[in-house]
Amino acid sequence: MTRSNTMTRVMLPLIAATLVLFCASMLIGPARMSLGDSLSALFAGGESPMALVMREIRLPRALLAVMIGASLGLAGAAMQGYLRNPLAEPGLIGVSGSAALGAVLAIQTGLAASFALGLPLAALAGALISVLLVMALAGPRGTSLTLILAGIAVSALAAALTSLVLNLSPNPFAASEIVFWMMGSLADRSMTHVWLALPLMVLGWALLAGLGRGLDALTLGEDAAQAMGIRLTRLRLMLVIGTACVVGAGTAVAGAIGFVGLVVPHILRPLVGARPSSLLWASALGGAVMLLLADIAVRLILPERDLKLGVLTAIVGAPLFLHLILKLRKERI
Repeated sequence: MTRSNTMTRVMLPLIAATLVLFCASMLIGPARMSLGDSLSALFAGGESPMALVMREIRLPRALLAVMIGASLGLAGAAMQGYLRNPLAEPGLIGVSGSAALGAVLAIQTGLAASFALGLPLAALAGALISVLLVMALAGPRGTSLTLILAGIAVSALAAALTSLVLNLSPNPFAASEIVFWMMGSLADRSMTHVWLALPLMVLGWALLAGLGRGLDALTLGEDAAQAMGIRLTRLRLMLVIGTACVVGAGTAVAGAIGFVGLVVPHILRPLVGARPSSLLWASALGGAVMLLLADIAVRLILPERDLKLGVLTAIVGAPLFLHLILKLRKERI
């Protein structure tokens, strides 16, 4: 499939779906407002209650859904392209687990309660430490297998320490808050969270978007990629840092949201001709679409019970991924 065909058949529908769902996300909520009233409140509402609802509640939530969904989709496609494994996902290098550990420590120690940005900043610190650990364990000349093993080790350690904090927590309210935060949600987020995550995400997007040529070359094998002038050490460094930026920032402001980076590239891969460079931005848009849909759904399904976003993505993503695995098995028989 040529790039122009990919743009027409895949990218344009995804762009249109993202825009439609973004608008729907701005209009759906407990406060019933017409389209005209919503637009008026958003752009010229002054300090009215409707303007506050649109600008301080719905707009940040919709923006974060696009940003985090795009980040997870892009990171998932990059990780699968580098490892040449459709089962790879952004959390493989331990960033999301370490970011969650940082947030858990912020809640347990009271930092999150005493400082408004204490929780996301602690989560970002956890993500940074995990990157340093993974790079130190993998070594400057480590293979992709070494990177996977280092990521699994860091992820397992972060999960164990998170469980230890929960186990030893003397405060049942803090333990409850930790559990609910780890389920992932975009509720009660503000533009402060958007501005905190955006710089890191932009840096991560730039790094991951620059991997296209190298990932295309890797489809021929590491030796062939090196013969084509691809510096694998630099490629891996860009992948790890880019993934850490986008996943760490997303986890810091929204908690753990799984399956987006795993399922979306898998669904879109046949539509772009299995070309990693084309899959990157397609998966970014697909991730935004999936998370916008999920966030709209949590507002419509049991709105009074606060269904968590991460729970819904797991409930939908796991069966869908199992269906894709069974489909692949049948194709190879």
